[in-house]
Amino acid sequence: MTLSLWAAFVAASSVLLVIPGPTVLLVVSYALGQGWRTALPMAIGVALGDFTAMTLSMLGLGALLAASATLFTALKWIGAAYLVWLGIKLWRAGGALEAAPRTDVVSAAKMLGHAWLVTALNPKSITFFVAFLPAFLDPHADFWTQMAVFESTFLVLAFANAFGYALVASKARGFVGNPRAIRAINRTGGGLLIGAGVATVALAGQRS
Repeated sequence: MTLSLWAAFVAASSVLLVIPGPTVLLVVSYALGQGWRTALPMAIGVALGDFTAMTLSMLGLGALLAASATLFTALKWIGAAYLVWLGIKLWRAGGALEAAPRTDVVSAAKMLGHAWLVTALNPKSITFFVAFLPAFLDPHADFWTQMAVFESTFLVLAFANAFGYALVASKARGFVGNPRAIRAINRTGGGLLIGAGVATVALAGQRS
């Protein structure tokens, strides 16, 4: 695995994590209602959920790589196209972030479990990782080493992202509810995703 490939993975993952989705909405919802104390348990729960979904996806990709190198390469190109499609979709998204405050007091363990379930059991999570990861995997390098590096990298980023969202939501409710701010995030993220998709196509072409 090259440093440039890892850096591309970090960039694409960071953009994808920042995009408001079901997990971000859950984190924001708890933080709006219960403040900064939600940050740590929610971040841990999100990281555990991503670990579950990503592990299942990587194991499936490992089996696919062992079965057919050609099919695996095709999946890489599909994954790159998927990044571009996500970028276009995000660019065209509106500026609303609908998150209703959760006013009921919930224990840290319950928040952690809720975040884990929402993140891990969302069928889109596994589907996303299956489409996303092949663009960054080198079929000529050790699969398990790559799996360890990519998983640990993504989990650190996922934890930091959830923690940051919880803190921002608890301290800056005006920002979370500001359509212009969310629109700016969406358009920046969309542009970066399109760039990441193009970059992964280039990287895949160099390794083929």
